[in-house]
Amino acid sequence: MVFCVLSIEGCSPAKERVTVKVVVMAMFERGETRGDAPGELQLWVERLGLDTEYEFALGEDVLYMNDDGVMAVLLGRGIPNAAASVMALGLDDRFDFAQAYWLMAGIAGGDPADLSLGSAAWARHVVDGDLLYEIDGREIPDDWPYGMVPLGLDAPTTDPEDLHGSWAYDTIAFSLNVQLVDWAYAITRDIDLGDAPGIVEYRNHYVTYPEAQRPPFVTIGDTLSSSTYWHGEILNRWANDWLRLYRGKDANFMTTNMEDSGTMTALQRLGRAGLIDIDRVLVLRTVSNFTMPPEGQTAVWSKTQPYPDNGEPAIEAAFVVGNTVVQALLEDWPRYRHEIPTAASE
Repeated sequence: MVFCVLSIEGCSPAKERVTVKVVVMAMFERGETRGDAPGELQLWVERLGLDTEYEFALGEDVLYMNDDGVMAVLLGRGIPNAAASVMALGLDDRFDFAQAYWLMAGIAGGDPADLSLGSAAWARHVVDGDLLYEIDGREIPDDWPYGMVPLGLDAPTTDPEDLHGSWAYDTIAFSLNVQLVDWAYAITRDIDLGDAPGIVEYRNHYVTYPEAQRPPFVTIGDTLSSSTYWHGEILNRWANDWLRLYRGKDANFMTTNMEDSGTMTALQRLGRAGLIDIDRVLVLRTVSNFTMPPEGQTAVWSKTQPYPDNGEPAIEAAFVVGNTVVQALLEDWPRYRHEIPTAASE
């Protein structure tokens, strides 16, 4: 029996789907995809020879792929764009994602208590920072630390037990496959990410933050996702509290991004439908800027400073660290196609 797909061109035999081994998800690009100053997508396209292009009308750009089975997709900035792009891709019946690994690789704000500029953090947890009540900080009671309140509650809290009285959502907090995350960290932890004059100069402002003064390094640290690009010491405190509130005392806020809870929402639903394996998802964020000012400076001063070295050390780190994992998956694909890697299996 021959099946066909009806279209305005008529009836034609269904084509065999393209097997995808790794999907690299970038959030923004600067200018062109090739040949100019790179955003998050360009280095993948140029360096991995992602020269096969597929039209993708429901996305932000065409899809880029190579013969090794690596695909790169531009999601667009913000949670709505990310969720829409990933859902559209996962439902695209031209491709088979059943055994694909999904890598979010993008730049982020970093907590100077944990990270330095140009550093890379593999997330075990992604927590949404938009689904909440917010009261302007100038109007909150004197005993409140900030104006962010879980939906359904009457005041800020740091006690997870209080969440039993909050509104229930399954899109606020996501925990990744910790064994896969630990494997990714194990094979990338010793990568030399180099250094750059601009980030050296800028981190010298953060003399009271030992981790912020280090050359770029790779670590494990959790990420907060919100379409609001927030900044400042008070909100940085909230971010740390928010991660622990929703993912427990071992969660450690290190990076802030504008997309990942939307991406995880779409992937979670695609996994629920059996179209992808949610245990094959990795989130890598690299630090282009700090989330709060150094001692003695204001949040406005800090937020209005240009990204040191134009954020390029973070863009480079996202590729170098992320591609180490991509190549490891490809090199042992007969194994990792069926068996998800763990640090213990190495």
